Amino acid sequence: MPRFYCPTPLVTGELLELPASAARHVQVLRLQPGDSITLFNGAPDGTGSAGEFRASVTRMGRSEVQVQVGEHHPVQREAARAVHLALGMPANERMDWLVEKASELGVASIQPLMTERSVLRLSGERAEKKVAHWQSVAVAACEQCGGNRVPLIHEVASFASWTKAWPASQKSQPLLLSLRPGTRGLRDAVAAFDQPGAAITFLSGPEGGLSGAEEDAALARGFVPVTLGPRVLRAETAALCALAALLV
Repeated sequence: MPRFYCPTPLVTGELLELPASAARHVQVLRLQPGDSITLFNGAPDGTGSAGEFRASVTRMGRSEVQVQVGEHHPVQREAARAVHLALGMPANERMDWLVEKASELGVASIQPLMTERSVLRLSGERAEKKVAHWQSVAVAACEQCGGNRVPLIHEVASFASWTKAWPASQKSQPLLLSLRPGTRGLRDAVAAFDQPGAAITFLSGPEGGLSGAEEDAALARGFVPVTLGPRVLRAETAALCALAALLV
């Protein structure tokens, strides 16, 4: 059954005009009145709108689609641990691919960073458009994979400003992917953390990795250097490998 993200309150029995993006998708699929769909709005666990709703198409207009919201199913397919990804943006379409796959794996949020070695440089309106595009990629990935919580794509930030603002009292476990000597295995570092089940913020670099100065800045803010093994992975592969190890 087709699934659609509908970021509005959902109440069983109500008639609802779908948001423009969902309505366009329904029309592309050539659905007709009487066809069934699934809606989710990403509400937090413990609220009446968490999970997903069965709905049926009641009217197809030229550009609008009306549905009747049906039975609520409080199903959640999210990971037990929230993992936030902060990364130096990879170039070309690799960031799109990374956002899509990270959303499928269940990442809680993604923080795009501009680092010393970043090829992709974004600011102003161009950055805003990119973030909006990545957010739509995340929505589409959740519609496809069954996730009911869409990860937040944060505004693009410079590495320096982001690390400077990182709170030392942050309850999230901060991990830094690093090739320097003395790193710990990812799973060992997580197991040694004194708050089992706590959220994790995983920091990863772009092509070529973070610079030595950037790694030093992260370590000074409390990030723990970790490794994924002896092989040197591409920037997007490394981030997804870490997410798979932490979330699946």
